[in-house]
Amino acid sequence: MYVLPGRDGSAGIPRKVRSSSRFLLLLIALTLPLTAQRYTARQTTMDGVPVIQLADQQRNTVVSIAPSVGNNAYEMKVNGKNVFYFPFNSVAEFAANPRFCGNPFLAPWANRIDEDGFYANGKYRKFDLALGNVRLDGNKQPIHGMLRYAEWEVFAVEANGNEARSVSRLDFGKQEKLLAQFPFPHTIEMSYILRDGNLEVKTRIANNGSEAMPVGIGYHPYFQIHDAPRERWQVRIDAGSQWLLSEKLVPTGEKRPIREVFADPRNIELGEILLDHVFGDLVRDETGGAHFTVKGERETIDVVYGPNYKASVIYAPRQPYICFEPMSGITNAFNLAHRGVYKDLQTVAPGGQWEASFHVRPSGF
Repeated sequence: MYVLPGRDGSAGIPRKVRSSSRFLLLLIALTLPLTAQRYTARQTTMDGVPVIQLADQQRNTVVSIAPSVGNNAYEMKVNGKNVFYFPFNSVAEFAANPRFCGNPFLAPWANRIDEDGFYANGKYRKFDLALGNVRLDGNKQPIHGMLRYAEWEVFAVEANGNEARSVSRLDFGKQEKLLAQFPFPHTIEMSYILRDGNLEVKTRIANNGSEAMPVGIGYHPYFQIHDAPRERWQVRIDAGSQWLLSEKLVPTGEKRPIREVFADPRNIELGEILLDHVFGDLVRDETGGAHFTVKGERETIDVVYGPNYKASVIYAPRQPYICFEPMSGITNAFNLAHRGVYKDLQTVAPGGQWEASFHVRPSGF
C-alpha cells in the first residue's frame, strides 16, 4: 500500500484509506439530503384546527388532512392547484360548518338505504332516529352513514426516502351512539400515503365482535379540473354495467350493459350530462385496478380502485366537480343482499380484517 506523506513529513494517511473516506463522505453528502428532504410529514394547526400535511417536494405536491373533521383530505395541491374541490377560504371555515367536499369517508354504509334500518345475518336492525346521528335524504332515506365528520385519533405521521404517510384510527365499538345504530364493534384504520406525486387512501377494518359484519363503506371524493370548463371534460368509466335506479335513486336489482348508456365508456365528453349513477362489473387492468378518469386540456385525474372496491357511484351535477366514489358494494347493498338480488356483499368474520385502497393520480397540473 502506498502511503502519502503528511505535511510535516510524517507517514500520513494511506492513499486508499484517504480516497475511500472522501468517496464515502461525497456519497453521503449527495444522497442523504435528497432522501431526507423529498418527503415530509408534519402535524400542525391552521386557524386553530389540527392538520396533517404530507409533502413531496420533487413533485411540488402537498396533501392536507383534517383528522377532527372526518379525517378528510381536503386538499391535494399540485403546483398550487387543488385536485380536490374545496369551496372554503380556510380549514377553520370548513370545520365550523362542514359540508361535503374534499374526500369524505362514508361508513358504516355509503349512499342510501331504502328502509329505516337494514338487514345483516338474517336479522333486521332498525335505526333509532331519535338519536339524531342518522341523516335522511329528501326522500326520508338514511344516507351516507355516521362518520363523515367524526374525529379520528392520529397514530402516525411519518416520512422516509420513499413516501410520506399518516395513519389515523376510529374505534367504532367505543362510541355508544354509533354502536346503537350499527351493533358491530370494529376498528377502522385510515392511511393516506403520498408517493411519487400520487395519493393512496388505504382503509382497514378489524371486526372486534362475535358475528360476521357486513361491509358497505365507501368514499365520496370531489375532483376538479382547472384548465377546461366542465362541458369539455373527458371521462373514462371502467365498468361493464349500470344498475337501474328507482325514483328514489336506489338500485332496483336490474342492470344494463354500460354500452347501452355510453357508446365508448372510456371516452365520454361530459358536456351537459348529469350523473348520479351506480356502476358495477368493474373492468380491471393487469394489476386489478379499475380506472375512473377525468381530463381537461392537459390536467388529468386518474382514480384507480383496488379489487375490494366492487362498485362505483359517479356524481356529476351541474357544478365544477365530479365525484368518482369507490364503494365496497352498490347502494343499499345490505338490504338488496338480504332480498337475494345482490350477490357481492362483503363481510368480515369475527376477529378478521378487511382492507382496500384507491389511488389518486394527477398529471398535467
